[in-house]
Amino acid sequence: MKIIVLDGYALNPGDLSWEGMQSLGDLTVYERTTPEQVLERSENAEVLITNKTVLTKEHMEALPRLKYIGVLATGYNVVDIESAKKRNIVVTNIPAYSTMSVAQMVFAHLLNITQRVGYYASENTCGRWTNSQDFCYWDTNLMELDGKQLGIVGFGNIGQATARIALAMGMKVLAYTSKSQADLPDGVLKVGMDELFSMSDVVSLHCPLTPETKEMVNANRLKSMKPTAILINTGRGPLINEMDLANALNNGIIAGAGLDVLSSEPPLADNPLLKAKNCFITPHIAWATYEARVRLMQIAVSNLKSYIEGNVINNVAK
Repeated sequence: MKIIVLDGYALNPGDLSWEGMQSLGDLTVYERTTPEQVLERSENAEVLITNKTVLTKEHMEALPRLKYIGVLATGYNVVDIESAKKRNIVVTNIPAYSTMSVAQMVFAHLLNITQRVGYYASENTCGRWTNSQDFCYWDTNLMELDGKQLGIVGFGNIGQATARIALAMGMKVLAYTSKSQADLPDGVLKVGMDELFSMSDVVSLHCPLTPETKEMVNANRLKSMKPTAILINTGRGPLINEMDLANALNNGIIAGAGLDVLSSEPPLADNPLLKAKNCFITPHIAWATYEARVRLMQIAVSNLKSYIEGNVINNVAK
């Protein structure tokens, strides 16, 4: 079985092993593949493994031996699923591998904004504390999270993990979810979307990207938030209208934002959020802890092994 990994570098920049997948067939791993290289590299492949390399209807039509596509992520929008279904190509994803890592990133951003640890550490390497007249100094607002309200949009695995951390820190949790109040954990209150944005001190986005949720965070919704509020996005970049958020930050409509995802990745140099006031951006790394990537690799191998054995799991092209 010919197995081609089209873009393996993000998952494994050198600290993991492809040995498990190699045991399942004739494996070739490419670190990155451009759109122009997909067909040439995929010729005669029965299995393609992709992270962000897009696989289209045209690719599938030109690859008659292709029977299986493994996506090295939970989201699978990089694959034309309808075309895969028509050609009986199995498409698998990797569910729930990074839940705690992403929830951890929510609070890494939140604590950075409320405590500014990185800022003060940087200032002190330049001698600012050494030259201070007092035993301490601060020139940013510092916020205690105990008693504050965290609004979580989307209450799947990551949203629930985020809620558990928030509750442990003494926060009150509001959730926008299709689940009933009876199905929510103690301490979590179900509310409407508009109510969540207006009541929360912190809003954290964990919902899927759909036509209904695209740019759900826009000028009107931002204006409904508290001027002291903080927005965190570890979900999908296009959930936010980026120009509207930049304007809100620059004009003090909300206090800050912590973002691990943007609408285009890597971002264009003129993305307004890159220079927006009190906007802190990490390069889509919430998923990328060593522990999460080990799980991702293990599940990817298990998905393919199960397919070979005739017991397909995690198929999103049913």
